[in-house]
Amino acid sequence: MPRLSLYRPEKSHDFRFLDKVINEQFQIGGTDVFIHKYVGPVSPQAGESTPAQPIQSNEIPELGIQDLLFMENRDRHYDPDVYVIRGIYTLQDVDFNLSQFGIFLQNDNVMITFHLRSSFEALGRKIMPGDVLELPHQKDEYALDDNLAALKRFYVVSDVTRPATGYSQTWYPHLIRAKCQPLVDRQEFNEILSKDSGAGDGSTLKDLMSDYTRSLEINNQVILQAEADVVKSGYETRHFYIVPKDNDGLANTLDVSQTDINVSSTNTNVSAVLETPNKNYYVGYLTGDGIPPNGSPYGFGVGFPSNPTSGDFFLRTDYLPNRMYRFDGTHWIRFEDNVRMTISTLGETQTNDPGLVRQKLKASFVNNNNTATIAGEVVPQKQSLSKALKPKADV
Repeated sequence: MPRLSLYRPEKSHDFRFLDKVINEQFQIGGTDVFIHKYVGPVSPQAGESTPAQPIQSNEIPELGIQDLLFMENRDRHYDPDVYVIRGIYTLQDVDFNLSQFGIFLQNDNVMITFHLRSSFEALGRKIMPGDVLELPHQKDEYALDDNLAALKRFYVVSDVTRPATGYSQTWYPHLIRAKCQPLVDRQEFNEILSKDSGAGDGSTLKDLMSDYTRSLEINNQVILQAEADVVKSGYETRHFYIVPKDNDGLANTLDVSQTDINVSSTNTNVSAVLETPNKNYYVGYLTGDGIPPNGSPYGFGVGFPSNPTSGDFFLRTDYLPNRMYRFDGTHWIRFEDNVRMTISTLGETQTNDPGLVRQKLKASFVNNNNTATIAGEVVPQKQSLSKALKPKADV
């Protein structure tokens, strides 16, 4: 008579019996989990195949890599069908960690356990990193806003392991455990987020789940408040009164008898008239505003006036930025440039208002939508690093 042993080199009837019992426990005590099956990266077109981004020829598309340079799959393709599998996990409170700089979420990852055989039969493969899970029992049907669509919680699988508790007396595994992180609005999950939200108004999951639109609104409100608090960049100096001085440190005055000032002697006693400052006393980063000090009058145009008097100011509008000049009696001397501008100035491709178009870093580099012709091919001037640095095969 052979000795009793639950372990067999092959999976025996004992294993199949225990496996059915464990699966029944998931059907009774588990919750539905909707799985969006990851079917592989979106391959580049045949004409765009490069050593860094070759056409995927792997027999298992889920194991393909879209960008071999950065070893990442930025564009993921998901099965349009949704699979339903029972899963079990431990509910836990999500707390905020205020001990560091900013607000950080704790316990936002969940460990969901699935029955190995039934999940394999449903998906045609094991659950793998990249799959997106929906938890329908986590619907928030009492939201504070006017959103009528009760959205489920979305998680993405980041790691898959076999739990130690999933082994039976036969020494074979029956369970698989997936480590899941909350789904965020990223390029990899564009196919998931572009699906209809079910609200009936044509909105997508991205419109309701993503915080991009709300963050953009907050950013616009911050910009509007900043423009109200600080109208222009740099330093405001127009409210300072400047007393011009000569080389001896005395106030530089004009002869009252030689001026055209009409003063009534009965109520005003004028002893001296100050000249306009012959130089800019406030020189620094973005201090020039194209306005003379002390509120002195000035003209503007594309050419200097024919009969100026000493101390006159004139703004040349044909210069970029506009340039303020002062007449010293013989020559027009450069006084300052109008370099102050609003913080949110844009480039020509972002606004139709010529007053807001300025050549600065934000307009000429960050928001650059211009194109260039290189070797007869029109290419955008703003290139992503993965496209600009394409490795070439060794010959």
